Amino acid sequence: MKTSVLTCFLVGAVATGAAAQSASINVTANVYQALTVAAGNDLGFGNVFPGVAKTVALTDGNAGRFDITGQSSSTVSLSFTLPNSGNYIVGPSSAQLPLGSWTACWNVSNSAGGSCTAFTAASGTNAAFGGGSTLYVFLGATVTPASNQAAGSYSGTAVLTVAYVN
Repeated sequence: MKTSVLTCFLVGAVATGAAAQSASINVTANVYQALTVAAGNDLGFGNVFPGVAKTVALTDGNAGRFDITGQSSSTVSLSFTLPNSGNYIVGPSSAQLPLGSWTACWNVSNSAGGSCTAFTAASGTNAAFGGGSTLYVFLGATVTPASNQAAGSYSGTAVLTVAYVN
């Protein structure tokens, strides 16, 4: 028992006499360009008629478009908040004009054709800037007026939220 106490005392004495050691590390950060999202084009159905569905395809001139600028070669998440959960837009006396068949795509060029990457608007997706600092997101849908749809102007808001993916 006396040997154990003496051994612990000697080990403690040796440890306190050791020279202090240190190391250094670099502290770094890479600040990305701020994201900007702008409305490029409203999604416009124009004139619609009771009982006749109308679709605006992604490649139509009336398709919705958002313009995004950010850090080249980075990845962002894209998520939509669609009008009234994507189900309708509102008109006179709170009348509802049904919406559906939402389509979306993103591209590094201002074109919904060719290499535009399709995704489900209600689910969202990730997109890559590639070598440039601009992305374009296109949005289309279908309105389906009832045969007794109230006449008048209908509207709603589609919001695109964009965030960098770490």
